[in-house]
Amino acid sequence: MAGPARYEELARQLSAFGAVKRELGRILPADCPSGSAAVLTLLDRHGDMRMSKLAELLAVDVSVTSRHVAHLAEQTLIERSPDPADKRSRILRLTPAGRARLDELSERTTQLLAHRLGDWTDDELGQLTRLMARLRASFDDCRAEQSTRTPAITT
Repeated sequence: MAGPARYEELARQLSAFGAVKRELGRILPADCPSGSAAVLTLLDRHGDMRMSKLAELLAVDVSVTSRHVAHLAEQTLIERSPDPADKRSRILRLTPAGRARLDELSERTTQLLAHRLGDWTDDELGQLTRLMARLRASFDDCRAEQSTRTPAITT
């Protein structure tokens, strides 16, 4: 197991990673902020779903998710249809325009990454991708543990 100094350095690097996220956010169109882009990406990756599932995947409150969904529905990038199993709920799905917007976002991101990381080798990019996926999975595991824990009983 790594020592505390390694984790402290990792914490500093993760904190500095905000600059990368901000630059990625700046390439998004004005009418598609990062939260909206995340909704489109998740619908593409996981398929049609209820708002509650989307909020869970985004790890935000349903009210925040609802605002993103309303914004995207106004732009006809997603559609909301009644859930056949529960008419009070809605199923969210990408529209063809939503898929086209997602393709545009992907192209912008790919171009920026190619520009910024053009001097990296394929092996370095592969290693970064694997390590980031592993890091994300480690935190997904923690989130699953937290949601299955029973609350402590206090007296």
